[in-house]
Amino acid sequence: MTSQTIRPTGRVAVPDGAQARNAWRMRELIYGQLRSRAIGAMAELGLADVLGHGARTADQLASQVGADRALLPRLLRALASFEILHLEHRDGQQLFSLTPLGETLRSDGPGSALPTALLVASTVAPAWERLTQVVRTGRPAFTEVFGQDFFSHLGDDTRLRGIFDRSQETGLALELEGLLGAVDFTGPLSVADIGGGDAALLTGLLADRPELRGTLVDLAAALPPAALRLAGARLTERCELREGNFFEALPAGADRYVLRHILHDWDDESCVAILRNCRAAMSPDARLVLIDHLAAADPGAAAGEGSTGQWGGLMDLYMMSLFDGGRERTEEETRALLGEAGLTALRVTRLPGGTGVIEARGALGEPRPSGEEGGPHGAS
Repeated sequence: MTSQTIRPTGRVAVPDGAQARNAWRMRELIYGQLRSRAIGAMAELGLADVLGHGARTADQLASQVGADRALLPRLLRALASFEILHLEHRDGQQLFSLTPLGETLRSDGPGSALPTALLVASTVAPAWERLTQVVRTGRPAFTEVFGQDFFSHLGDDTRLRGIFDRSQETGLALELEGLLGAVDFTGPLSVADIGGGDAALLTGLLADRPELRGTLVDLAAALPPAALRLAGARLTERCELREGNFFEALPAGADRYVLRHILHDWDDESCVAILRNCRAAMSPDARLVLIDHLAAADPGAAAGEGSTGQWGGLMDLYMMSLFDGGRERTEEETRALLGEAGLTALRVTRLPGGTGVIEARGALGEPRPSGEEGGPHGAS
């Protein structure tokens, strides 16, 4: 199939007011990738951290971050038009400062978006550029661009893995309070975080609930950063690190099994295999805590406070670009996967931004499946 061909149509059709507004809005959407690239450039230059110390002129910023004095002001003015920077004229000078939106790109800000911006700018964006090919072929573009799948790529690049883990951590900061309110973690419980990465989630849970004990299961590459984080939080004695992955038999005996933002990376068959392994490890009283984005059944519906209804659509395009079979699922689709794995959802809590927390137990009358080893996939 060839690309769309544009041919002359004769007389130019002049739009009315509403048509013209929509035509301009569409052009802004078309050029939206440049907005993302500009934010990525701001992140890579470290502008937000410099501006966190106060307003600067473009020349001052160019000296501090090592940028071209002629071109940096143009980037800064564009960022001001996106309401990320504030431009003030004072004493004959143009001074740039952070807006509240721009503050989210500081490395020390709560819920910082900086790691996400760095991840997208360095690794993710090239896969987005092949979205048409992805939709035509049904295959993710990431492997074609980089020669290996996303998580193998992370495993080979320590710096990139650190950025990814930090992105996961700052995303967790937006979810942790809601998670603690949605699930009962009180009492002397044991929590198994499956694919827990650098232990950001377990650290947050154990620090907030002194009676909890934890087990983190992930690939070998994830364990040293996890050990460092737990040691820094003085939680080493309350958490065990186990090398493994969610396509193999999981440690039995935990009261809560947690899967945070795992299923959306995988196709339905793989998700059912992961859930069955959790089910096989669970006692009758244990609970599975599934934390993942829940796509709106109505695409036009808002995803929740702090995001727009477009968020679910954006994340679904993200998944299809990077992962073979990865997708954002609705609550009904997620319940169906749980049912196939012999699990039943007890309650569903929606957090701001579209994240859902589903607490599930083994379906009554369903025998626990035996764990089955799978392919060479790692927890993520």
